[in-house]
Amino acid sequence: MAATRERTWLDVTPRADGGMWRLPLLRVRGAAPGPRLAVLGAVHGDEYDGPEVIHRVFDQLDPGALRGELVMVAVSNVAAYEAITRLSPVDGANLARVFPGSASGTLTERIARVITDQVIAGSDGLIDIHSGGVAYTIPTLAGYTTSDAPQHRANRALAEAFGAPVLWAHPAPIAPGRSLSAADALGVPCMYTEAPGGGRVTAETLACFIRGVFNVMRHLGMLEGAPDHAAPRRLIGDGNLDQIISAPCAGHFRSDVELLQPVAAGQRLGVIVNLIGESLAEVRADRDGVVITLRALHRVNAGD
Repeated sequence: MAATRERTWLDVTPRADGGMWRLPLLRVRGAAPGPRLAVLGAVHGDEYDGPEVIHRVFDQLDPGALRGELVMVAVSNVAAYEAITRLSPVDGANLARVFPGSASGTLTERIARVITDQVIAGSDGLIDIHSGGVAYTIPTLAGYTTSDAPQHRANRALAEAFGAPVLWAHPAPIAPGRSLSAADALGVPCMYTEAPGGGRVTAETLACFIRGVFNVMRHLGMLEGAPDHAAPRRLIGDGNLDQIISAPCAGHFRSDVELLQPVAAGQRLGVIVNLIGESLAEVRADRDGVVITLRALHRVNAGD
C-alpha cells in the first residue's frame, strides 16, 4: 500500500444556489496497515483551534512513517465558521448537540450524519477539538467520559495520552447529541479538547494540541515512540457548558476570579455594572468547585 496524503471534500447536501454544502477533508494514509484516527475541527464556527491544528498536523506528518490512516475534518460547521458564530446561521442548531444526525434533517443534522457515517464510524479513536470560541475562555484541557466499562477506560487512556495540562473526566453516561455520544454508540474511543478562546489561537495551545494529536497516534501504534507529556491536573464535572451561571441583567461584567481558581458556594465571582460604574448585580457561585469557564466578553445581556 502506497503512502498518500489527500485534500478533498465530503458532500453534505445541495445549496439553493446550485452548489453543494461540503466539508473539507484531509486524509493521510500510511504505507503500512494500522488503526484509523479521526479528528474534528470547528464543530462550533467561532472556534479556530481545530483548523489551525489540523492543517499543521497534515503538513508535518510523514506518511511514510505512518501505520494506518489519519482522517481530519478541518471545519465541521462551514456555515457557522463563515458567519463567525457558535451555532449555524442556517437552521440555528448546535452541531455539538445533534449527533448522530439525520440524512433527511436540517443542514446541521445532515452534517452530523455525514460525519458520523463517513468519519467516526470505523475509526479506532476520535479527537473533537473545541475551545472557548469568541465569548468564553477555558483552560487548555482534554475531556472524556469515564466509567469502569472497557469503552470508557479506552477514552481515559486516549485523553491521558493526548497530554493536555488539565484532564476533565465526565462520569458516564454522556449526554446525547455529542460527537462523543455518537462515537460511544459505535464503540469508538473518544475525547475532546477545550482551550482559551477570544477569537484567536495561542502559540501555547497550538503547540499543545499538535503534540497531542501526535501523542494519540503514538498511543494507538500509528507512529513509533511513546506519548510525551507531563502529569496533568485532574478535575471531575459533567462537561455541559450550556448550563452554567447566567447574567441576571444587562451591563458590563467584571470578574473577581481566575480560571482553575477554587471557589466556595456563595462566593462572589464578579459584578455587573452600568456604564457609569454603578453595581447592578453580583454574580455568585452556586456551589463549591473550581472555575472552569469565564466570560471573555465584558458586555453581557440578561441570560448570557
